[in-house]
Amino acid sequence: MNTEKLEKAQTKLEWITRKWWFYLLLVLLQFVPPYAAKGISMADIGWITGEVLSHGIVYNLTVLYPIFKVIPIALIILIIFLKNRATLLFSIYAGISYVLFAFLQNIAVTEKYGLAIITINLIMFLLVAAFWFWESVVRKNVLIMEKQPLWKYWVVPIAFIAFWYPANPNTLLPDFNPIYFFTNMAGLAFCLMTPVYLAVLTLYHPKVNIVTLRVTSLVGIIIALYNMWVNFLIAPAQLWWNGVLHIPLLSISIYAFALSFRKSWSVE
Repeated sequence: MNTEKLEKAQTKLEWITRKWWFYLLLVLLQFVPPYAAKGISMADIGWITGEVLSHGIVYNLTVLYPIFKVIPIALIILIIFLKNRATLLFSIYAGISYVLFAFLQNIAVTEKYGLAIITINLIMFLLVAAFWFWESVVRKNVLIMEKQPLWKYWVVPIAFIAFWYPANPNTLLPDFNPIYFFTNMAGLAFCLMTPVYLAVLTLYHPKVNIVTLRVTSLVGIIIALYNMWVNFLIAPAQLWWNGVLHIPLLSISIYAFALSFRKSWSVE
């Protein structure tokens, strides 16, 4: 595809993601039921979601956790020092990450339901992956830091907390053991890596792919709202700290989504 066609496609995508019916489609998507090999009733939908999220494939891959912690750190270091020469690698890795989030977090083999899939999440995560891969083709991100107002860096400590995810893996209560920065599953979790990816894009806004920023942050808001509901309203006694650690996803996603509708942002 030549440059002219890529630009036309990018413009079309920016137009589509501004339309009311695009958001209606995402709302309707939320009614896609989960899949279970042993069959489920409407009453099972809430339970099966919890079962899959707590028994996903990702929990069998603990040996890979440190690898997926080190790679994002290395990529951010490369962006700082190599600037735009690391942009393509960053976009491709983000796209691969979202594919992994889709399949590893949302598929599980459970005793009660057999093979079970959270279909909604699978589709949305793959949609986000598609837009990161699209960015690797159209190359709209320009990761060369320019002068920014100090307040724009508020995303850095918030994203850092999400990436660290200082929670005891058995109780999900606060545990600030620094080893978790390299050993927990955050590097393979949508809710904990999305704040990192969005933080990077917001710091380089407006010279980023607006469509990728918009779709990633929109799905981030949807997933964050689900988490707020479960962690703070359904099971606050057990999950309140997990809810706190999902606030970065909600706050940075809302901020990034708002930025996606601005072509420029004053730095004065």
